[in-house]
Amino acid sequence: MEPKPTYSLQALIKYFLKLGSTGFGGPVALVGYMHKDLVENKKWVSEDQYKQGLALAQLAPGPLAAQLSIYLGFVHYRIIGATLAGIAFVIPSFIMVVLLGIAYKLFGGLSWMQAVFYGVGAAVIGIIIISSYKLTVKSIGKFNLQSFKTNWLLWLFFLAAAAVTFITEQENILVFITAGVIYMFVKAPPKITSNKLASGFVLLQIGFWDFQYSTLQKIAIFFTKAGAFVFGSGLAIVPFLHAGVVTENHWLTEQQFLDAVAVAMITPGPVVITVGFIGYLVAGFPGACVAALATFLPCYLFTIIPAPYFHKIAKNKPVKAFVDGITAAVVGALVGAVIVIAKRSITDIPTATIAIAAIFALLYIKKIQEPYIILAAAIIGIFIKIIL
Repeated sequence: MEPKPTYSLQALIKYFLKLGSTGFGGPVALVGYMHKDLVENKKWVSEDQYKQGLALAQLAPGPLAAQLSIYLGFVHYRIIGATLAGIAFVIPSFIMVVLLGIAYKLFGGLSWMQAVFYGVGAAVIGIIIISSYKLTVKSIGKFNLQSFKTNWLLWLFFLAAAAVTFITEQENILVFITAGVIYMFVKAPPKITSNKLASGFVLLQIGFWDFQYSTLQKIAIFFTKAGAFVFGSGLAIVPFLHAGVVTENHWLTEQQFLDAVAVAMITPGPVVITVGFIGYLVAGFPGACVAALATFLPCYLFTIIPAPYFHKIAKNKPVKAFVDGITAAVVGALVGAVIVIAKRSITDIPTATIAIAAIFALLYIKKIQEPYIILAAAIIGIFIKIIL
């Protein structure tokens, strides 16, 4: 029997509203924040429950951090908890990108934002490097010889997934499933009988209401595909969005799309919330709503539908081994994504210096909060690109 939660539904909603409002750094950092806050500090969720959620979130298509928030809401408060946790996590950044979309249409561009992103992007690299390191230590083990000997197979999955993600610049679900299956058969082979087989799985002037129904339909179809068929983090969805938004439908120019990605990176919450900004530029506020709903609804359904089954069998030894194998590959893929993002964001000596400074600040300045680092990096970016 599942123990009663030590927290209220209201407290859960309040936490995800706060995380959605202040959680910078993209999916790697966000899943790290959830672990630190909900598992280590508040102890609302157990280590096993968190690992199950992370594995399920990576197996299902859609934005990783949003899916994990939905699953963690489901753990003790089921459908209502999953629904409200997901909404609370996404809505703050959605409001922010709509407001930035209004500013974008009013002022005709975001040159200052590119300057901000110059510094913020580098600081974000430092933040997610620390987050991915902590997640690796928690999920697999410390970086020492004893851990390598004891968990050599998990480390092998970790390195393989990191390499595949770095080379292909996208997460591959087959790598995760293969890791899970291999580890399950090595550590806890399932006993299959003939009777029991496992299965599963100024509003008008700013374009606020400027849209056409035919465009909304196209937005709904395209962003539903983005939410339903793209696996992994915000990194994975960007190429898909570029192909549809810029190349296929010609909704945005190349520069507008780059600005949209910058908006997503300098706002807290899930990186995929850039769909709200894109939707606003294409079809005003209705476009933003349709794009966001179409993107996040599939990941919501892909999380809550298998969640009860996934939760019930999670204590089964073969299933636990399967989850451990997938988790090792998942964390490796996230580390690979960090390398890819760093390759794109660290472009010169100043950005490299900012990233290193962020790492040392998080390691050696106790109780420093990530938003302060982001703010400092933004100021530095403006100083270097605009003032100098």
